[in-house]
Amino acid sequence: MNFKHGGDVKGFAKEINCDVSEVVDLSSNINFIKPDIGIDFNDIDISSYPTYDELYNNIANLYGIENSELELFNGASSAIFSLFRFFNTRLCYIYSPAYLEYKKAASTFDYQVELINRFVDLDKEILPNSLVVFVNPSTPDGSFYDIDTLLSKWMEKNCTILIDESFIEFTIQKSCLEYINKYDKLYILKSLTKFYSCAGVRIGSVVSSSSNIKNIKKYEPMWKISELDMAYVNEVIKDTKFPQISKAINITNKEYLVKILKEFKYTNHIFDSSANFVLVQLKTITASQFQELLKPYKIMIRDCSNFDFLDEEFVRIAVKSSKNIDKLKKALNSICI
Repeated sequence: MNFKHGGDVKGFAKEINCDVSEVVDLSSNINFIKPDIGIDFNDIDISSYPTYDELYNNIANLYGIENSELELFNGASSAIFSLFRFFNTRLCYIYSPAYLEYKKAASTFDYQVELINRFVDLDKEILPNSLVVFVNPSTPDGSFYDIDTLLSKWMEKNCTILIDESFIEFTIQKSCLEYINKYDKLYILKSLTKFYSCAGVRIGSVVSSSSNIKNIKKYEPMWKISELDMAYVNEVIKDTKFPQISKAINITNKEYLVKILKEFKYTNHIFDSSANFVLVQLKTITASQFQELLKPYKIMIRDCSNFDFLDEEFVRIAVKSSKNIDKLKKALNSICI
């Protein structure tokens, strides 16, 4: 199985023989806007074991939940693997295409996996007492689903439900958080790294009922987040102006990106996206051929052919600065000559 992700800027730079700083990375779905922080990491005491009270308080307040409804992990991917180890069912439905770590985790822990093509088969019947995985907004297309009806169906079948909301901060849509006290088999995955532009800071969150979180904690190590990770996240959460500013700029730049892509002669279809990236279906050219055409311009995109239910026609292009989108526009215009 190919579980390759986007964002390997160093490998791309080495391949085209340039400096990493020269690469225009449109493959990674990390926010190009960074929060304003005022922290000197030299002042952080790393000589003692960390305590996490402040971090739990800040993240719980950010999501409007109780501390007891939150567990933190060394990144969202780590949370996924911990949950798949924890769940007591072995039949898993993954609404796909989806973040590939779900399929990898299910394979690692010997789940029977059924992939549901959410583009064409969203209402497919599922078996009771199974595990359901749904990413909302989705990846790699960024679709946001009003899933109240789906949630009702899954709850009626007594399913364990895992909703991934890693990109919801880029939207104005409602979270599923209100359901955690209505249904005791619901788990919501949250990620700070996408929106707060800190993929190198490994903190992911799982929100669920207090009883579920208490049970999860039994299987977790005492120390799994570094003092440096914690200090960074505590600081970025203080920047209360960042979410609104970041969301507005991403929306504006996404509109500009979509306008440019619509004019590109190899574009067949652009999916509506609520996230900070768009999925493009190409025509008369493959994703790998498109990437080759962009290499002279040092532009990196995400070939989506390894996503379930997608093929070599599909690429994901991330929303970045207007300067970098201009570089893409210039490259596309040159390709079309």
